[in-house]
Amino acid sequence: MGRLARMEQVLLAQRGHLFPWAPVFMAGGIALYFALLVEPEIWQIGAAGGGGLIAGAIAARWRSGFAPFVWALALAAMGFALAGGRAHLVAGPVLDWRYYGPIEGRIVKIDRSASDALRLTLDRVRLDDVRPAKVPERVRISLHGEQVFDRFSPGVRVMTTGHLSPPQGPVEPGGFDFRRNAWFQGLGAVGYTRVPVLRAAPAEGGLWVLKLRMAASARVQAALPGDVGGFAAAVTTGDRSGVGQAALDALRASNLAHLLAISGLHMGLLAGFVFAVLRIGMALVPAFALRAPVRKLAAGGALAAAAAYLALSGGNVATERAFIMVAVALGALLVDRRAISLRAVAVAALIVLTLRPEALLGPGFQMSFAATTALVAVFGWIRDAELPRAPRWLTPVLGVVISSAVAGAATAPVGAAHFNTLSQYGLLANLVSVPVMGTFVIPAAVLAACLAPFGLEVIGFWIMGLGLRWILGVAHWTAGLEGAQGFVASPAPWVLPVLALGALWLILWQGRARFAGVLPVVAALLLWGQAERPALLVADTGGLIGMMTAEGRALSKPRGAGFVASNWLENDGDPADQQGAAARWPDSPDKLRLARLDGLDILHVIGKRAAQSLSTCASGQIIVSSVPLTLSGPCEIYDPKRLRRTGSLAIQNGTLITARDRSGTRLWTR
Repeated sequence: MGRLARMEQVLLAQRGHLFPWAPVFMAGGIALYFALLVEPEIWQIGAAGGGGLIAGAIAARWRSGFAPFVWALALAAMGFALAGGRAHLVAGPVLDWRYYGPIEGRIVKIDRSASDALRLTLDRVRLDDVRPAKVPERVRISLHGEQVFDRFSPGVRVMTTGHLSPPQGPVEPGGFDFRRNAWFQGLGAVGYTRVPVLRAAPAEGGLWVLKLRMAASARVQAALPGDVGGFAAAVTTGDRSGVGQAALDALRASNLAHLLAISGLHMGLLAGFVFAVLRIGMALVPAFALRAPVRKLAAGGALAAAAAYLALSGGNVATERAFIMVAVALGALLVDRRAISLRAVAVAALIVLTLRPEALLGPGFQMSFAATTALVAVFGWIRDAELPRAPRWLTPVLGVVISSAVAGAATAPVGAAHFNTLSQYGLLANLVSVPVMGTFVIPAAVLAACLAPFGLEVIGFWIMGLGLRWILGVAHWTAGLEGAQGFVASPAPWVLPVLALGALWLILWQGRARFAGVLPVVAALLLWGQAERPALLVADTGGLIGMMTAEGRALSKPRGAGFVASNWLENDGDPADQQGAAARWPDSPDKLRLARLDGLDILHVIGKRAAQSLSTCASGQIIVSSVPLTLSGPCEIYDPKRLRRTGSLAIQNGTLITARDRSGTRLWTR
C-alpha cells in the first residue's frame, strides 16, 4: 500500500470526528488575514470567498478520503474572506489629527476606563469646524474633574469641550493594537474632558433596550449600594461602571473577574436554572407531563430566557458568544441530539467567527472556547471511560472541583499571554465562589425579575447581595495572600497558536496518534519560558523610553505616559510600578536621559528646555524627544513628527524595529 493510500485510510478512519476541525481551519484563514502586512484588495477578498465556495462544493461531491483537505482549504478561504469583508463593512472616518474644542453627541454607552474614569461613547457626533465627512461615527471620552453623574443616561444628547485624538497604536512593536480594536468597534476618536459635560437635549427616541438596561442597573444599585450593587448590576445587565477599582483588582488577582462578565457561565447557569424549574414544574402536573414533550418545552422556555438575558445585557461580543453556545446546546435538545458535545462547540465557534471574525484575536473568545472545549472533552472522557461511580452526595463536589481545575488549566496560558499574570490561588477561590454564583446569585436574579412587576424585587436582590458579598470577601481575602499573583513575560506571537494546535490535536484526533499533540504544547511552553524582551522601548509620543537592566526595565520618567509604562512593565512580567522602575535608571541629568546599548547612545530629551539645550549630535546617537527637535549632525532623531509615522520603537539584538514594521499598512493603520 502506497503512502497516499495509507494517508487516505487514516483520514477515512477519522470520519465522524472531523467536523470539530471546521472552526480551526476557518480560524486559520481569519488569522492569515490579520497577519498580513499589506491590506488585500477587495477583488482578492472576493476571490478568496468565491474560491472557498467552489472548493466547498467540490468537497461536498467528492467521495474520496482526501475530501477533508479540500474542506480545510475551503474553510480557510472563507475565513479570510469573512475577516476582510467585515473589516471593510465597519469602515468609517477616523480622526487623523489632535482635536481640541466643542464635542457634541448622543450617549450610546457608559462604562469605565482602566484608570476608573467614567467614559461616554457618543454617536451622531458634531465637532467644531470639521466637515461632516471627516467626523467619526463614534467617539469615546473619559470624564475627569467635577461631573454631575445623573445627567448621563442613554439617548441624552450632551456637549462638552475636550481633547480627541486618533486611536493609539501599539505601545510597543508587535503589541496589542488598540487601533484595530477601535476600528471594529466603530470608534474614530478617543479622548477626555476636564470640564463639565452638559445636557444639550433630552433623550431621543430609540435605544429602548439600552435605556431599559441602564434603568434596571440603576434599580439594582439603588437596592444594593456600593461594590455589591455594582457587581449585581454587572451580572444582571452587563453594566460594570458601578464596580470600584479596588474590587476589580481583587477579583482579577483571585481569578474571579470572569464572574463579572456575562459569559458562558452566567448564561449556562441561567438557562440551566430556568430549564430545571420549567421541567420540574410541568412534571408536577402528571396529566400535562404525560401528553406534552416536557423536555422540549423546557428547552424552549430556557432559550427564550437566555435571549431576554442577551437583550438586557447589551448584547456585547462576550454575551453573544455565550448565548450562541447555550442556543446550540438547547437547540440540540429540541431536535433530540446530545446537548453538550464537541460538535456543538464547533457549531457555536463557526457562528461566532462568521458574525465577528475579529473576535478570534481577543482573550474573551480564546478563553471561552478553550475552557468549553477542555470541559466537554474531559467530561466526555469520564463518561466513556466508565469509571466507578462516586457516592451521590460527592458527585456535585467532584463536578465543581474537576470543572474548575480543567477550566482553570485551559484558560491559564491564554490569560497569562494576554494579561501577564497567573492567579496562584485561583482554583481555591473559584471552588468556593462558583457554586455560590450558581445556587444563590443567578436563581435570586431570576426571582427578582419575576417579582419586579409586583414591586417585590428587593427580596431577590437581598439574596443576591448575600452571595455577592461572599464572593467579594473571597476575592479580597485571596488577593491579600502572600504571592497571590505571579507575573510572566509576554510570549512570542506564535507561542499561543502552536500551543492551541497541539492541545486541539490532543483533543480532536482519534487514536494513539493524538498524543503527538503533547510535543507542540511542551515546546511552546518551554520556549515561552525563554522569551526575550526588547532591550529598549520608545513610546510613540517620545515621552518615555524604557531600558532593560539587570534589575528589570528602567524608565526615563517617574510620571507621565502612565498607560504606556504600565503596559511595558506588564509585558515584561514585572510587578514594579512606574516610580519604582524609574528609580532603576542610571544617574543622568533630569531632562536628558542617556542609555548606552549595543554601541549606541540613546538620549531622551524631555521637554522644551532640554531641547533648547541641544544644538548638535554625533554619529551613533539616537535622539528621542517629546517635542519637535532640529539638530545639526549625523544622528537619528525621533521626535513626535517622525514617531507619528513610525509608531513606537524597540531595539532588540541591535536592530531597531518600528510599530509600523510590525503592523504594516492596513485599513486601521492608514
